[in-house]
This record gives sequence, C-alpha cells and structure tokens, in this order.
Amino acid sequence: MRANFIFSEVWIGLRRNLTMTIAVIVTVAIGMALLGVGLMINSQISTMKDFWADKVEISVFLCKKNDPFPQCKGSGGVNQQEQAALKAQIEGMTQVQAVTFENAAQAYANYREQFKNDTVMLSVVQAGDMPESFRVKLKDPNTYAAVIEALKGTPGVSNVVNQKEILEKFFGLLEKLRWAALVVAIILVFAATLLIGNTVRLSAYNRRRETGIMRLVGASNLYIQLPFVMEGVIAGLIGGVVAAVLLIVSKVFLFDGVQLYLANNSPLTWETVASVISLTMIIGVLICVLASFVTLRRYLRV
Repeated sequence: MRANFIFSEVWIGLRRNLTMTIAVIVTVAIGMALLGVGLMINSQISTMKDFWADKVEISVFLCKKNDPFPQCKGSGGVNQQEQAALKAQIEGMTQVQAVTFENAAQAYANYREQFKNDTVMLSVVQAGDMPESFRVKLKDPNTYAAVIEALKGTPGVSNVVNQKEILEKFFGLLEKLRWAALVVAIILVFAATLLIGNTVRLSAYNRRRETGIMRLVGASNLYIQLPFVMEGVIAGLIGGVVAAVLLIVSKVFLFDGVQLYLANNSPLTWETVASVISLTMIIGVLICVLASFVTLRRYLRV
C-alpha cells in the first residue's frame, strides 16, 4: 500500500511538472555528456602520453646534394665515412640511449605508410626527395635541449627535429579542449542542480495540503520526502541514459575518427567508455538526490 502511494505520488509529480522535468533531463544529459567527453579526452591523453613516452626521438637529418638548407650549401651530400663519424659522435653523448640510421628508401616507405590514404601527398614526394637521418633515442626525453644544441651546426647535419616539441603542442591543444569541456560541464551541472531544486520546490508547494495531512497522521519526514527524491532520481537516470548514448556516439564518430591520425596502439577502449558512462550516471543521480534532499529540507515546511 505504501509503495503504491509513493509511486503514484511520483507519477503525479512528474506529470504536473512535465516541462521542468524535461528541462532537468536535458540539462543533466548535456552536462554529464560534456563531463564524460572531458574524462574520455583525459584518458586518451594519458594513454597517448604513456605510449609515446619511450618512443620520442630526435631526428638528425643529413645533408644531401642540392639541399636548400644554408649549412648544406656547397655540400655534395654526406659520404659513408662522415656518416660513421657523425654516428660515433652521437653515440658518445651521455644523454643518448640508442642511434638508428634511416636511409632514403626507408624514409620514403615510412612516408607512404603514414600518408597511404592521401593521394595528393603521395604524388608530390618521390623517394629521392627523402633525406637520410639518424633517429636518436634519449635516456631521458627531457634532456633533448643539450643534444640538439650540440648537433646543430655540425658538418653534414641539415636540420635537427625534436618530436617531443611537436607532441607537446598537440597535447597542449587537447588539454585546452579537455578543460573547456569540463568547465562547461560544471556550469551545466550547477544549472541542473538549480533546476532540480526548483522542480522539487514547485512539486512540494503544489502538494502542500497532502503533505500537511501526512504529517498530521504521523508520517515520517523520509516517507514524505521520498516521492520528491525519487522524481529527481528518475530525471537523473533518464538524463544519464541520454548522456550515455551521446558518449557512445562520441566514441564511434569522434574518438575513433581522430584515431586514424594517432598511434594505433593508444586507442580509447570500450572499457574506458563504460567506466566513464557508469561514473557520469552515478554523478547525475547523486546530484539529483542531493539537490532534492537539500531543497526539501529548506522549503518543505508544513
């Protein structure tokens, strides 16, 4: 009997405040979806950083014939003896862990693999355009500055590129996107909290006579408050389900699409998505419960 009464009160409350309930669901859905996207971006960044941490290298490009770099003017390229001397110099640095030589054919093969789906990029570059280089792996990627400074201006070296600087710019952009998503999500969560509190207050005001009678016949505070709290829980659950759908769509169309341009060994897994969905649904329901409970304690006075 009591359960039937509580569920009937919940249904009455949802029906009376349908517009506000829909507003709560939409706000919770958008807020939790943005929060989830921020968490997914954070997970993707962490995975990528872990993947690239031991793969960041310094590329030391060698001069070739007719190279446009100023330090290569008048040079007919680097011969075998100069290559060996340069390799020995690099290996002798205390910061260096390993040195790998990449000839023009290997560089062109890597280039074709990287741009295999881009016919324009493949058509403008030939094998002879690719420079030879040394791939230098450091013991500590943070010591790249000293190595680059020592190698710049070395005879036979056209350019020195640090992959860490390129990656840091990309990761910096992703960090800004992550914080932007989290800030917007927090604002929407705050808005959802206010909407939930207002919905509960209106529902409590509309049913003040019923709650007054229940108080007079000895009903406990929890029994009176439970229908209102359950209304918030239902709105939070529905909003969480909508947010889960939005997060799944984001995984399929956004993260998997971007993955084509990232390392294949650092994808955003479905396990991560599932954990993010679970967390956002829990947060959404908790916000609804807390907002309902606090609002009732303040406004439900009969």
